[in-house]
Amino acid sequence: MTVRFVGAGPGAPDLITVRGLRALATSPVCLYAGSLVPPELLAQCPPGVHLVDTARLTLDEITTELLAAHEAGHDVARLCSGDPAVFSAVAEQTRRLDAADVPWEIVPGVPAFAAAAAALRTELTVPGVGQSVVLTRDAANATPMPAGESLDVWAAAGGTLVLHLAVQRCAEVVAALRAHRPASEPVAVVARASRDDEVVLRGTLADIAGRVAEADVRRTAVIVVGPVVGTSEGCDSHLYSAARARP
Repeated sequence: MTVRFVGAGPGAPDLITVRGLRALATSPVCLYAGSLVPPELLAQCPPGVHLVDTARLTLDEITTELLAAHEAGHDVARLCSGDPAVFSAVAEQTRRLDAADVPWEIVPGVPAFAAAAAALRTELTVPGVGQSVVLTRDAANATPMPAGESLDVWAAAGGTLVLHLAVQRCAEVVAALRAHRPASEPVAVVARASRDDEVVLRGTLADIAGRVAEADVRRTAVIVVGPVVGTSEGCDSHLYSAARARP
């Protein structure tokens, strides 16, 4: 019996990986966040599957479900929105599985920031424009950020910022960024990336908070900040340069 933490992708049901879909189709138990995982994916579960919506469960209640499946000898597909590597709460669940000697593995998925970049039709690492990407979040009403990882630090460091779990406080986030970046800094907000009801808002630090408020975007969104947002500039990469030595 194995618990598989499966990246369900950013929202579109066809953006789950083949491996993830296989895990889903062969697991008699499936735990999922009802508010984030598309119902079309659940249709891929096997007949008689035991479905558990974790949207309102505590960590202890989730752990109880996982341990019960283990005791019954059932494989589990634990669907995580996006990719389990980023803001998925997988670490705290696997610590408890390790303590109970329950085997587990991770099946990666398409992260929300990648779907957002696709919606923006942009590369997040454009030569000559931006070559670093920081994935972070807003610390308000959430677990405190470790020392040295405040938004103030990342804003001053430069590069492209991708903020998760921050759109509800867009005005406050913009205020923090404006302490280190110009009002003209390009910003985009992508809500429900890859879904049929996807929303893309473009602007700058001067006006993006107003655009977000006007569109009433409150959740399931990422904020992308930096010159790479929608740029048509940049230099050619060394990778395909005729001047690059090739064996």
